[in-house]
Amino acid sequence: MTDSTNQPILTPQDPLSDHFTSAKAAVDRLEALYFEATQFLAAQFSAAVTQGRPEARVRAFYPEIRLTTTSFTQSDSRFSFGYVAHPGTYSTTVTRPDLFRNYLIQQIELLMKNHGVGVQIGPSDTPIPVHFAVAGNPGISIPQEGVLNFSLRDVFDVPDLATTNDDIVNGTHGIFADGSRPLAPFSAQRVDYSLARLSHYTATDAEHFQNHVLFTNYQFYVEEFEAYARTMLADPDSGYSEFVGTGNAVLRSADGELPTPLKLPQMPTYHLKRADGQGVTLVNIGVGPSNAKTATDHIAVLRPHAWMMVGHCAGLRNSQSLGDFVLAHAYLREDHVLDDDLPVWVPIPALAEIQIALESAVADVTQLQGFDLKRIMRTGTVATIDNRNWELRDHSGPVMRLSQSRAIALDMESATIAANGFRFRVPYGTLLCVSDKPLHGELKLPGMASDFYKTQVARHLQIGIRAMERLREMPLERIHSRKLRSFEETAFL
Repeated sequence: MTDSTNQPILTPQDPLSDHFTSAKAAVDRLEALYFEATQFLAAQFSAAVTQGRPEARVRAFYPEIRLTTTSFTQSDSRFSFGYVAHPGTYSTTVTRPDLFRNYLIQQIELLMKNHGVGVQIGPSDTPIPVHFAVAGNPGISIPQEGVLNFSLRDVFDVPDLATTNDDIVNGTHGIFADGSRPLAPFSAQRVDYSLARLSHYTATDAEHFQNHVLFTNYQFYVEEFEAYARTMLADPDSGYSEFVGTGNAVLRSADGELPTPLKLPQMPTYHLKRADGQGVTLVNIGVGPSNAKTATDHIAVLRPHAWMMVGHCAGLRNSQSLGDFVLAHAYLREDHVLDDDLPVWVPIPALAEIQIALESAVADVTQLQGFDLKRIMRTGTVATIDNRNWELRDHSGPVMRLSQSRAIALDMESATIAANGFRFRVPYGTLLCVSDKPLHGELKLPGMASDFYKTQVARHLQIGIRAMERLREMPLERIHSRKLRSFEETAFL
């Protein structure tokens, strides 16, 4: 085999595609193909580092899933996933089938059930970049530019950002060059790119992320999350098995020691795990829509079942008090970081399942019901802005828009997280806590903030966790509703 420059190519023995009617057997085959390809690349790369440039180009390929159906058979219209819309051939490349094993089995089983056909598993024509093939291998690292006596890209495939994009989820992708249509929302290269970024930004491995993700914008929530985790680990009936902190530090007992990292990552992340992956992950994204987009861009490839924002906000109504809760049912998007991917004219609807779970959780934790809940919680529009010091601008502009939108709270992350949830088909929600009222003379001052944090953070976090636990009890087809699906959707969630 040679490449476009007529250079010989060294590849693993090219296996033929096989047909499978068992989802587990199909995923076993995906794992075997991926393991063979990455082991081959790792071995060739190690040899190149120690022995010099190989005489041929080195290449291995991602495995792929391919489905062909010739029937217009109508699937159960109550479901939003698990089937393709039209007859034809559909395909997706796959990376880390070990990490996504349960997800892949689940999605393939639904396809087989709904269409009555099997799937083809074999190598794709998409090369695996060597960076991704050796990622996580403690014995191998990619040398810096200039260390090797040859250019890495002359011998190995490297990440190709020209083909690593969000065209599928953005709805701008057409048909692949081979005539097939997308079967999954992300290509293997796009997933690998995000797995590498997640490790960098959160300092925890992707395998620790749980299916329910909370985002916050203050470190105080992290401290409360660890305290809650220790309480759960002390209860053998809680269902939680371990708590993982930055640097992949693992805590399995309530009185265990969790090392304090010398340097926190950009987005410290913590995982209260269950054996089935249905635990809770907390990400401190810090402040700002850019961080919110970065975190959700990459966590989306893990296909979580829900994510929520539980952070602080400015209350915009004089009737609100510090510590009151805000349940977002609409968003005013002035964050701008997603304008090129999701135009501002696209509505971001509230999701009933999330709203009910959050409101019920507030009632559970505060012991307030019905009309009495209005004493401490308002439902309405949350505005997200990209200027932290918006109060210093001419109020005739931003304040007028806030009033016209009926906004009741303002922050810098919630609309970004909700909009990216809509874009990536991840159920989303927002429950904020009023920490200041800048339009009414109550600014966030040090003394006020300390008292506020002490009394409210623990309760707010408990509400977020309780809401996720309610969602965990829902059937998958209920939480992943049709509201997030468009005309032409991938079969995989």
